[in-house]
Amino acid sequence: MTDNVVPLFKDPATGTYTMPGDTPTTPAPAVPVKARPVRVWKRTGRALRAAVTDERTRTAARLVARHGMYVIGGTRITAKRTWDGRTASRYERMIRAAEAAGNFEEAKEWEDRLSRYRAARHHRRMDLIKAPKDMAMNALYGTGLTVGGLLLLGIVLAIANKDITWVIGPIAAVIEAIRWIVYVATVVWGPAVTVGPWLALLALWQVGRQKQTAPAWAMPAAQRDDAGAPITPSIVITALRDLGIAPLRNAIKDMGDVGAAMLGPIRIAGCGVEVDVTLPSGVSTAEVQGRRRKLAENLARHEHEVFITLPTAARTVRLWIADSGALDEPIGPSPLETDETLTANYKTGRAPWGQDLRGDAALISLYQRHLLITGLSNQGKTAALRALALWLALDRTVEFQIADLKGVGDWAMFEGLATTLIQGPTDDHVIDATEMVEGMVSEMERRIQAPPGTVFDPLIGIVDEAQVAFMCPAVGDDKRPYGGSKATSRYFMAARKIENQGRAVNVLLYQGTQDPTDQNLPKLVREGAHTRASLALGTESQARMALGDKAVDGGAAPHLLRQGLDKGIVVLASDGIKIPAGQASITVRTHYIDTDTAAVIADRAKALRSGIVTTHSVPDADASDPLADILTVLGTEARVHTHEVLKRLAALNAKAYGSWSFIDLKRVLDGTGAEAYKSDGRMVIGRDRITRALTNRPDEGSASAAE
Repeated sequence: MTDNVVPLFKDPATGTYTMPGDTPTTPAPAVPVKARPVRVWKRTGRALRAAVTDERTRTAARLVARHGMYVIGGTRITAKRTWDGRTASRYERMIRAAEAAGNFEEAKEWEDRLSRYRAARHHRRMDLIKAPKDMAMNALYGTGLTVGGLLLLGIVLAIANKDITWVIGPIAAVIEAIRWIVYVATVVWGPAVTVGPWLALLALWQVGRQKQTAPAWAMPAAQRDDAGAPITPSIVITALRDLGIAPLRNAIKDMGDVGAAMLGPIRIAGCGVEVDVTLPSGVSTAEVQGRRRKLAENLARHEHEVFITLPTAARTVRLWIADSGALDEPIGPSPLETDETLTANYKTGRAPWGQDLRGDAALISLYQRHLLITGLSNQGKTAALRALALWLALDRTVEFQIADLKGVGDWAMFEGLATTLIQGPTDDHVIDATEMVEGMVSEMERRIQAPPGTVFDPLIGIVDEAQVAFMCPAVGDDKRPYGGSKATSRYFMAARKIENQGRAVNVLLYQGTQDPTDQNLPKLVREGAHTRASLALGTESQARMALGDKAVDGGAAPHLLRQGLDKGIVVLASDGIKIPAGQASITVRTHYIDTDTAAVIADRAKALRSGIVTTHSVPDADASDPLADILTVLGTEARVHTHEVLKRLAALNAKAYGSWSFIDLKRVLDGTGAEAYKSDGRMVIGRDRITRALTNRPDEGSASAAE
């Protein structure tokens, strides 16, 4: 079978296969394919589409539609005005509007006006019945008097001119004047009939143009872009009408003043305007609050530029509408930065935290109020909290114990200002922070047990990034966890104890957290704060955790702040700041104080104090040396009053010295040669004597807190 196989050869030029002996063939030349002609209807459709979609065509269409709607709208407005002037419809609309607004006194007044109008109209119609007879009689009398007068005038002229033809001269003159009037009228009538309708059309067009009756899409581009336009009553009413709330839309249509009675005065309020809107019956304030974004868009604003709150009046919402872009502009520097003579008073003063939306200074009282501030990461939480602490630092009676569980130096300027400064995010730092708060609990309990009427200086504990403490997995030797939200959690229980009783003895806890959840910010802790502030958050549920249900239901919306763009803006619920009546919260644009400026302010605060030694962990009571610690708290001062020494010892190591009295101090100093002595009538302890006592004592004779 292999003998019958015939080999084939491929021609490299043509790519064809041939048998041996075949004559190669030349391929036929390629015939070009003629393109199919495009059908006429397709070409026509494409041309028509290009013409319709051309920008010039669209501009012309908008021009025709705009001016056509001016005429239609002007006709509608003129007809409505004519109808209102000839009928009682205006009075009836005003009565319905007053009833819808619940203003029955105004409704009764309009009913009285309607009754008077109808009585006057009845008299006019009765007069019209007698009008034909009266007109005929008046025409007869008038004609007779006119003819008689003209004849009398002609007689006088005839006598004067001694010509009898002058008798009918006046009558002939009047007839000639009438002829000319008719002649002129016949000449003018044709053009007037031709031009008159066009003049009427022009008048209707002008009315529609003044009232802007054309739809928005037909307006020129410059007029369609109304972003940032001034807020007027008509703009507010239109925005409310188009919210998509049927009862509100119908009520506005039924009102005689097209909803104007719903609005209070539009007041300038800071970098925007403020207006109260009384809603008609059947429309709840919650429905309007739930459509904040749509309302803002209807007002040609961004969502963050419109705030809806509830004043004291029933069925009323208060709209604050910012000038376009105003909230993106920074506010001025803090008074702490600009006024080097500024001082603070913990009890009676108010911290200058920033500005409210009206542009007024936001001054907050911190007296006996625990504080919680929260928000998403990198929104200005630490800077806002630090600004309050810097103001408090200008009151020399305030003592700080600070735990910065971020540990990047945001609170480093409080070195030498705070008695305790813990900086770091590790479990060891959380343990130190927990022991610091527990030491505050011990100090609080000591103060509570003091004689009634005893006045204590404020002790402020600040825990920044407190969520790190709540989420810490470390467990102590007593098997109790440092983190968590159970009754065995050391940090949680210490914070709860301070929030429960610390306020009465001026032991306060300020906590800053981020991205709150039930796990990193337990319910009992967040509800124990008197002042609750929130920067931008992600969800409404987080907003309720941060501020509480009452504030959010009343219009507080930190979850609607723009992350990254609204840095430093806090929504605040507190009785320590002036909040407009009826509102449950206020929005504050806080002053930003950078780290370098904060260090300068802290230096001013340090100049008001002396002898403060900052520790970076909580000392162990068993390892304390009272004599050495006394020298430590004396600092560089030559002598210090004994009660001040006790106070500084308690701040240095609350576990060891929190319960000390003058008797304990005397016991430690007796026999050392450094006993307290009188200076200017007051008992003091001298630094030189303590130094000499420490130098001369043997090492094995060191005193301890256990003595």
